[in-house]
Amino acid sequence: MEEKPSHQDAEIIPDDDAGGPEAAARMKKLRLELERCETEKKDYLDGWQRAKADLANYKKDESRRFEEFSKFAAEGVIAEAVQVLDSFDLALAYEMPKEVERGIVLIRSQLEDILRRRGLEVIQARGERFDPAYHESVGEVESEGEPGMVAEELQRGYLLGGRVLRPARVKVSKHAK
Repeated sequence: MEEKPSHQDAEIIPDDDAGGPEAAARMKKLRLELERCETEKKDYLDGWQRAKADLANYKKDESRRFEEFSKFAAEGVIAEAVQVLDSFDLALAYEMPKEVERGIVLIRSQLEDILRRRGLEVIQARGERFDPAYHESVGEVESEGEPGMVAEELQRGYLLGGRVLRPARVKVSKHAK
């Protein structure tokens, strides 16, 4: 696309015979008006560009806020669904017909898959070093092994989106007497 020359690029050669002092005064007035219009145009363009950038930033911020709100809203439902997983685990601890057990295992597995797709992760506990950020100690167990290790997991812990939804309830090893 060809660039148009601006009024500043154009050379105006005054002709004293072409209109006299009135024309020169009019020309000066028109130049000042043109400069004012160009300054105003630049100010409007700069303002529009700032407003456009502000709108883009606002949209990004709102999108992030909506994501956080969605995670927060889902967190309560997922925390309640985790309790259903616990109930399935308790049910599976009892003796029952194999067909019923297979059905419960299948339903539990489906629920766990749904929750995993929503960002739920199991906190690894048994055999790990006790970490109060992920584990809740409810007791100690004497052990020949290294003290401070998770010896027993009483209730599974979960992370949601990298944050602790529920710490694992564990017993920690200590030296045998």
